[in-house]
Amino acid sequence: MTTTFTRRRVLKAVPAAAAAATLPAPFISGAARAAGDPILIGVPTAQTAQAGVADHQDYLNGTTLAIEEINAAGGVLGRPLKTVVVDIDPLSPESGQVAINKLIDAKVHAMSCAFVFTPVPVADVSARYKAPFLWGLTQRNFTDILAKSPEKYGHIFQTDPSEVHYGYTFPVFLKAMRDQGVWKPINNGVHIVQEQIAYNQTISKALQSALPKSEFKLAGITDIQYPVQDWGSVIQEIKKVGAGAVMIDHWVAAEYAAFVKQFGADPLKGALVYLQYGPSQPEFLELSGPAAEGFVWSTVLGVYADDKGKEFRAKYKKRFPGIMGLCYTGNGYDVTYYLKAAWEAVGDPNKFREVCDFVRKTPYRGVCGYMSMNNPLQECAHYPDTGDAIGAKELEQGMAQLFFQVQNAEHRIIYPDVLKETALRKAPWW
Repeated sequence: MTTTFTRRRVLKAVPAAAAAATLPAPFISGAARAAGDPILIGVPTAQTAQAGVADHQDYLNGTTLAIEEINAAGGVLGRPLKTVVVDIDPLSPESGQVAINKLIDAKVHAMSCAFVFTPVPVADVSARYKAPFLWGLTQRNFTDILAKSPEKYGHIFQTDPSEVHYGYTFPVFLKAMRDQGVWKPINNGVHIVQEQIAYNQTISKALQSALPKSEFKLAGITDIQYPVQDWGSVIQEIKKVGAGAVMIDHWVAAEYAAFVKQFGADPLKGALVYLQYGPSQPEFLELSGPAAEGFVWSTVLGVYADDKGKEFRAKYKKRFPGIMGLCYTGNGYDVTYYLKAAWEAVGDPNKFREVCDFVRKTPYRGVCGYMSMNNPLQECAHYPDTGDAIGAKELEQGMAQLFFQVQNAEHRIIYPDVLKETALRKAPWW
């Protein structure tokens, strides 16, 4: 599989608020009140790479919080949990292979990771060990491969829905906003501004396939190429096309920040502007300032704002002060508790096959929603159901894609309705 970047790539400069202290590799941590040999969770974590550091650190923080709670309550099967953290470059297949081999040498009982950009080489190395491997990969290309080779990859689980849903769900979201009367589109056109990497192209193609089945239509496609130094020509193209909704199908938070500032100075009046995932990075709000107000974004993996999610957010902010990422913090936390449930049900963390069977067959409801991976792709079902092979008709049957709007310098959930914190507000340029 060729190397691809995804929405989660970050710039070399990671804000201090998003990055915790660098850990050597491998590093075993975790104080426990339980006795006996520790149960080891291998957590490949980007520390020195140029991509993925912020999200990986969020994931490690969420894992750490869960382990501290579990150990304070007596551990698992009377044993403490400990992390084995190894450095990994998510862009490098060789680095991924080295990291997994280190975890195998450490005899970990499970592997837990945010994501990598080259999943097949990493998965292939893990296949010789078969320990449960849970990650928030968000790549349908890999889960399709998994479905074709279940004996080889049956120990690997994608703990979130795939990226195709960013395209499939966009017209559903637009219709909901229009029907609720919170958005009055200037027309039913959708303009896609797309980056050239495979991840963004997959999203764009999914949206293009979904539009003819909806009440909206494709108004235009504009190509951009990372790095985007100046958004001026793109903004002029947006105004020329004049679509009611614009999807900026990019991934770099800092470049999104530059876009919102330039768009705010010369906007397409009345347009709903959606920025794909990148605003989840803390640096988006830091760099954008007031210019971020009114823009919309979404994630297929995010911490809910229900009672369970609010409790987690409060605990996390107390343990890790600063701006909190709303995606991988909860994912690392949920995966750790998922493994705890599996180990307690099986009774022996060394029984890899039995533990994998439990994860496959037994859903888990965490702070990021309902994880159900009992399907050929072994990826989480997505809510709302958009006709994909893995869709959930009810909230507690799948993981909800969360749509946010920046309101008063904060990310607030505006869709789906069953989880929203507030309604979509009129954007400053409307």
